Amino acid sequence: MKNITLNCLALFFPFQLLLIYVLKQNPAWVETYYSEGFFLVSSQLQHYLTSWIPFSLGDLFYSALVLIIVVWIFRLIKSRFRKLGTRFLEAMAFVSLIYFLFHLFWGFNYYRLPLHKSLGISTEYTKAELYEFTCDLIQKTNDLHAELAENDSVKVDYKFKQGQLQQWVFEAYTNSTNEDLKIPYRVENLKKSLFSLPLSYGGFSGYVNPFTNEGQYNYKIPKYKLPTTMAHEIGHQLGYSKENEANFIASVITMQDENRFLQYSGLTFALKYSLNDMYKKDPLLSEALIAELRPGVLKNYKEVQEFWQAYTGPVELVMETVYGNYLKVNNQPLGMKSYDYVVALLVNYYQ
Repeated sequence: MKNITLNCLALFFPFQLLLIYVLKQNPAWVETYYSEGFFLVSSQLQHYLTSWIPFSLGDLFYSALVLIIVVWIFRLIKSRFRKLGTRFLEAMAFVSLIYFLFHLFWGFNYYRLPLHKSLGISTEYTKAELYEFTCDLIQKTNDLHAELAENDSVKVDYKFKQGQLQQWVFEAYTNSTNEDLKIPYRVENLKKSLFSLPLSYGGFSGYVNPFTNEGQYNYKIPKYKLPTTMAHEIGHQLGYSKENEANFIASVITMQDENRFLQYSGLTFALKYSLNDMYKKDPLLSEALIAELRPGVLKNYKEVQEFWQAYTGPVELVMETVYGNYLKVNNQPLGMKSYDYVVALLVNYYQ
């Protein structure tokens, strides 16, 4: 019976690859039948089942996977590589099962309609349009900094508990009146990651577990960055699997909320991407725009920069390579560079 199960799972893997190929060519199918159908039901069920657990069940699942792989490798070595055919079958069956569960509970969202098509906006924009949008963000950011900071030379200090920030972000989603985005977020399911220290060394602020749909955030990052990080992970939980789309949603949700601290986090988040994009197009103009920012705003940026510099090392380079390749495999051909395309969504959406 065991061999029959292993054979069925192993043979199922190439059929999964064929299905993925077909779905890549038909994103409208994925959007209609999965993202707006099965996933809406399954994700809500996952939230109800796991949100009450105070720790990340998904992190424990990852730990169990690593343990299973280590034990399997140990047994392979201990057996002196005998019965390689059976071992290979076990490995294929294991990969096939994990691949199936990954796509069933979340991964098919990688092949849904691009967000700009759902919103009916373009992905093209001129330098003049980017300049106008960036200037508007700078003005709003400076005005808000003047309201929240003691003077123009100090950063905006987020003297709140992480749980408070988490509650604000959840309320931003539930109270949102944005009719363009489909954000049926009914059950709060964000948790501190048990792997926050490794995440810091790897250069990651958070992630969503595709098997449990729990959102995990790196609790070590500066509190000023937590609102957009949390909003980004909720965007993933809602089925927007691509990084640029989750960044766009995080920006919109926080910038449009009434909470001034969420607004500031969102404005500076969107502004960072806009200034980076402007620097690629016109470095001198970018520097001139940066000079218009209040010194305190730059200190908020510096706070985040110094945090990541404290954890910079070879692990980060390895993780960037691994995750970049992961994105490429999952329908994001530009890998880590796909993060930059949030600017195209922002500029055209606010046109």
